[in-house]
Parts: sequence; structure tokens; C-alpha cells
Amino acid sequence: MSDQPRTILITSALPYANGPIHLGHMLEHIQTDIWSRFQKMRGHNCLFVCADDAHGTPIMLRAQSEGITPEQLIEKSSREHQADFADFAIGFDNYHSTHSEENRTLAAMIYTRLRDAGHINSRTIKQAFDPEKEMFLPDRFIKGECPKCGAADQYGDNCEACGATYSPTELKNAVSALSGAKPVEKESEHFFFKLGDFEAMLKAWSTEGHIQKEVANKLNEWFEGGLQEWDISRDAPYFGFEIPDAPGKYFYVWLDAPVGYMASFKNLCSQRDDLNFDDYWGADSKTELYHFIGKDIAYFHTLFWPAMLTGAKLRTPTAVFCHGFLTVNGAKMSKSRGTFIMARTYLEHLNPEYLRYYLAAKMSNDLSDMDLNMEDFMLRVNSDLVGKVVNIASRCAGFIKKRFNGKLSESLSEPALYAEFVTQGESIAQQYEKREFGHAMRNIMALADKANQYIDERQPWVVAKEQGKDEALHAICSMGIHMFRALICYLKPVLPTTAEKAEAFLNAGELSWNDVKEPLLGHEINKFKPLMTRVEQEKVDAMLAASQQHLERIATPATVTASGPLADDPIKEEVSFDDFAKIDLRIARIVKAEHVKKADKLLQLTLDIGGETRTVFAGIKSAYAPEDLEGKLTVMVANLAPRKMRFGLSEGMVLAAGPGGEELWILNPDEGAQPGMRVK
Repeated sequence: MSDQPRTILITSALPYANGPIHLGHMLEHIQTDIWSRFQKMRGHNCLFVCADDAHGTPIMLRAQSEGITPEQLIEKSSREHQADFADFAIGFDNYHSTHSEENRTLAAMIYTRLRDAGHINSRTIKQAFDPEKEMFLPDRFIKGECPKCGAADQYGDNCEACGATYSPTELKNAVSALSGAKPVEKESEHFFFKLGDFEAMLKAWSTEGHIQKEVANKLNEWFEGGLQEWDISRDAPYFGFEIPDAPGKYFYVWLDAPVGYMASFKNLCSQRDDLNFDDYWGADSKTELYHFIGKDIAYFHTLFWPAMLTGAKLRTPTAVFCHGFLTVNGAKMSKSRGTFIMARTYLEHLNPEYLRYYLAAKMSNDLSDMDLNMEDFMLRVNSDLVGKVVNIASRCAGFIKKRFNGKLSESLSEPALYAEFVTQGESIAQQYEKREFGHAMRNIMALADKANQYIDERQPWVVAKEQGKDEALHAICSMGIHMFRALICYLKPVLPTTAEKAEAFLNAGELSWNDVKEPLLGHEINKFKPLMTRVEQEKVDAMLAASQQHLERIATPATVTASGPLADDPIKEEVSFDDFAKIDLRIARIVKAEHVKKADKLLQLTLDIGGETRTVFAGIKSAYAPEDLEGKLTVMVANLAPRKMRFGLSEGMVLAAGPGGEELWILNPDEGAQPGMRVK
């Protein structure tokens, strides 16, 4: 690996400003931060920037529901996001927002360059329009009966019952999810990016090592299906940037979101005289540009983004690194088990560097999902970090301080052993460079095992009691400190806070990667202070309990919906008390929960409502695994007319609250409730 200085710009995907940071977000930002810190330790000119993704209809509607402006909402989210990232030691060089003047200017520049080069089409299309809200409706805000199988309560783009896809205008008996009004068709001019103009460029780019093999294979499927024009405009009202020379038309959030990478860097340039925007983003740039993203947004980053950049005469990414998802205890994050864990909830109970290390030990450079197994988490952190690494210093430092005035020996007693630690540094560096963090952690822990074996065999605690063995004691403990220093150096990208404490103990300044090559002979160290305590079962349990309590608090039935897209929908048209009194809400126990074949959103629930069982198909698969639900109590509409679905008869409706997707919670009755009891 070359040690020639490189100029590198790194980004993480922009978290959406509509909700808090959870551990799924932290996986990506930890991965990016480790790679960034490693590059800086190697002496490269490396910058890490990010921002909040702050535009779109959900943010506009949530701000309305909270009685605040979108600007106030995104400012609040930004403060919370940055606090969470800082407490996890994510070392951004700059953190900005897509709702910024830099982003407005750059998005407009890219659009006008694409337009002037003939890569933008405009045409009139028909869309669903809410006559009460006076706004065009995105697909997710339209519900009705599937035009293929007749299933009710389906979204405007696909049916969760039969799996059919369609346009919102094809829905039968469609209603607006915002007002309940019947949408009308209305024509509107929209702007489209001609992605097909860049097919040859994208096919070449995708085979030149810029993306992982799995992503390249997926791109080939999209190429075979034909690259379609991309609708990049939205109609007012919309929270975003108005399109130049097109009053009342706004950039779709996914156009200006990736431009946020550029905007954050441009904002950093305004703070530093040594940075030039064009040196990093110009078409002839020689700098390296890397995006770390989840595999779910590869489509936008490996098709639209490089095509947009090319069409706007800007540079394309050196590489786009995709990663898998985070699971907890072998399943997706679960609300009922308290394993849908917010970053702040974790921080209130556990050391963030436990998680940084545990995830690093599982990270590779492919798209595999990573599992946070809480039992393994405790065992690995306690064994590796506390039992192996920190233990080396604690076993040796006291003798050096008390018996030798804090000074290490003038020579190495085991130069061949130390040479192994130095030599391994290069292979560990190569693994960091390739994002094979798991391999790097295994190699580091193998060195830690050698260090502990050395100390165990020489037993300094025994030597210390023997007369005339001061020189031997000094040599053993000094050697232990030298090996500890090498381990901390190699772990520094993963454990920056622990490394900082260790640097204070070692009293030799900040560690860079090559410092290990020179041992601290005759050097005076400071008094050792504990660097890390063990993970305690009680704190893990408290963290999981707090996660569940937090989710239960925010899952209050202020807004109740079977699978509604927004928890903060405006209140619908009022109904009479007599109409409401017809609804029979009953406590139900979920006896069985099963996946429904070929249904992305449905679970089949068998419900006990007190001497009677019902089958209900519920659109809650995005939030719950079947095993999370069995045995739980919930609330159902017991007198809803059965509806025939492709997979069977649904005999009621389970009530849930939340904005949809993963943030959806079934109602959870108080303890003491029994199946069949009426909810009043």
C-alpha cells in the first residue's frame, strides 16, 4: 500500500430530518467514520462531510401537524441528529443541511446545465389531486380498492394483497389519505430527466470498479429493463426548492438530496481558505470521492447520481460503497421486544464504543446484513476489549509507576516479538483500506492474545516479589506497555475516545499509524486510569426496556389507523356519535402470526377475542416479525364487515398508530385486559 499522501472526500447517506437517529443509521456512520479516521491516521488529506436530508412532503405535513414551520422542524432535527452523532464520536469535518443556500445554488446549476444540454423533458401528465387540501397526492397518500383483485385499503402504487402494481388513477373508490376526499384527476406539467441519454456512460462506469459486484449485477437488471425517464418535479405545495424558470414547480427531494454532499463541502470551503470546491468536484478533479450508503438506495446513487453529475460536467464518484442492514438478535429491529433502538436510548445506558467495536468486528466490504446479538455483544466486548486489550496496560502500568518512576526500559527485551506487532500493522492497514474491518479486528485480537500469553508466561506479579529481579520486571512490564501501545494504535479508528485516554496515559502525543515502528524507549508514562469497564447485563436489559417504554409512549392511540401512511394526518371530516358508537372495539390476543406468501406488507393473524377466533390480514409486516407478535394483546375492530382477499377472508381490523413503515405500533392494552373485553 502506497504511503503517498492522497486527497479524499468521504460522505455518508443523509439522514432524513423527519425522525430520530436509530442504530440502523449508526451502522453506516460508524463504518464511514472508521474509514475516515484510518485515512487520517495514515497521513492522508481526508475530509468527511454529511448533512440532513430536509425536503419533501412528509416534512411539510409533520410540521403542519406540530404547528411549526418546516424550518423549525428541520432545525430541531439537526440539533438532535448532531448531538447523537457527536456522542458516538462520529468525526464529521462538516455537517450541513439540504435546505441551504449552497444546495439551492448547486441544485439549480446542475438542473440548468442538464436542461441546456437537452437532458430534461417536460410534458403534461395526469395526477390524483385532493380537492380539499388543494394539492397533488403522492402515491403513498392515496388509498382505495385494488383494480386487479378488489382488495380494499390499498396504496396508490401497489397492492399488498395480490402484489399487483398500477398507477394511482387505476385505484377503485380511491380516497385521499390526508383528507378522506375523493381525488380528482388533474393535469400538470412535469419535468423529466432523460436517464437513457447516459446508458452507455453508466454501463461503462459500472464495470470500472466504482461499485461492488452485487450492485453491478443489479444494475444489469435495470439496464435490461430499459432506463426510464425520471420525474424530477413536484407541484406546490411542497417543501423544497423551486425549479428555475418554473413557478410553482419544485425539485423532487431525490434530486437535491445527493447534491447535499456537494453543498456540505461547499459550506466547508467557506470556512477554510485551503479548500477549493472545483478541485474536488470539477470534471477534471484528481481527488478521490467515496459515498457510503445502504443497499436500499443504490438505485439513486449508482444510476441517477453519476448520470446527473456527468450531464452537468462534474466529476463522478471514485466509488460507491453499499452495506447491508442491521438486525438485532437475528431479526429486524422489533418494537415489541424493545430492539428498535434509538441512538439516544443506547447512549443513556451503554458506552458508544462498545457498539463501535462490536459492529466493526462484523463489518465486511459486501452487502451482508449485520446482526447485533445482545448476548454475543456482551461476551465479545468484555472478552476482547476489557479482558484482552485494556487488561494488558492494567497488569503492567502499576509496576512501572511504583517501581521505576514511571519510566519504560531503555531497550526492548523481546525485539522479535515486537517486530511481529509492527509487521502486522501493514496487513491490518490493508484490511482497513478494503473495509474488511472484521478481518482487521480478528488480527488485532490475535496480537492481543500474544501479548497476554507473554505476560501470563512471565508472571510479573510473581517476579515483583522476588529479590534482585527488578531488571526482569522492568523488561516484562515495559514490553507489555509497548504491545499495548501498538494495539491501541491499530484500534484507534474504531475506539477514538479510548485511544485518547490511552494517549494521555502513554504521554507521547497523538498516535499516527507509523508511530508503532518506534518504541518508546526510556520514556516516562503517566499514571494508568481505567480505560473501559465491562458491559453489564443489567445495563443491557435497562436499555432494551427503555427502548420498549419509549416506543409504547409514542404509540398512543391519538391517531389510529390500520396501516395509515402518516401518524400526523390532519383530522378528517367529523362523524356523528351514533356513527362512532357502531364501532365495536375488542381486546384480542394474537394466537398466531404468519407471513403471507407474495405479500410484501401483510401478516396473517389468528386472533382470540374471547371464545371466538378471527383471521385478520394486517399490513404491519414492515414493523413486526411474526415471532414478535404471538401471545401479545392488541385491539381490533370486531364488527367490520369481512372482506375477501386473494389469500383468504379478513374478519376484522387490527388497530395501530404511527407514520408507517418501520415506525408502526399495534395498540397495546393495559395489563389485566382479557380477550373479548370491549374497549370504551
